[in-house]
Amino acid sequence: MKQSAAQLRRVLEAAGDPEKAVFHQRFFKTGPGEYGEGDRFRGIKVPVLRKLCREYQSLPTADVVSLLKSRYHEDRGLALIILVRQFERGDDGDKKRVYDLYLANTKYINNWDLVDCSAPNIVGGYLRGRSRAPIHRMAKSANLWERRIAALATFHFIRRGEFDDSLRVAKTLLNDEEDLIHKAVGWMLREIGSRDMAVEEKFLRLHCKTMPRTMLRYAIEKFPEPKRRRYLSGRV
Repeated sequence: MKQSAAQLRRVLEAAGDPEKAVFHQRFFKTGPGEYGEGDRFRGIKVPVLRKLCREYQSLPTADVVSLLKSRYHEDRGLALIILVRQFERGDDGDKKRVYDLYLANTKYINNWDLVDCSAPNIVGGYLRGRSRAPIHRMAKSANLWERRIAALATFHFIRRGEFDDSLRVAKTLLNDEEDLIHKAVGWMLREIGSRDMAVEEKFLRLHCKTMPRTMLRYAIEKFPEPKRRRYLSGRV
């Protein structure tokens, strides 16, 4: 049977759990004025979405885009998981198609989990060996999620021992007003430190006294307790 977005939506609807949906709507801050305001959930766990991805990994592009534009969070999540799989298993043409599609639809990649499951693989993966200018443009975007995409995309480079772009994005976002950006940048700094503590500490000594507290706490999360206290007190 030919796969389609309509067919997959019926599967997703049947897999939904109303009680889990209520929990997810609270967890992902969907209330008025919150970062996920108005988002809707079916109540489907990620392992179920990953299983569906294996079954629908060849879903045509138009149907993936249709799914990505769904009002339901899990539909968008599944579309992104499929895109990651298509990117990682595709040739150069497939990778460019997925990357271009991703950047053309960032308005639908509108929660932290959607960004985190896709940006390192697709954006970071495509820009490896290419100009990183798109990342640094997104780091200055007015869109919260594009800024988080910029931060998380650099995780692809961090895994390979390349830290310059992460540090540059971190510096750009030092004065960001959003807590979700503070967490993302702190996480990237922590991951740099896991690979090269000297690089992370050089950045922290320059900025720890002025960076947002949440960003600092995430960045030093794995430090020994005495060192954590020194950074928190600014005695470095």
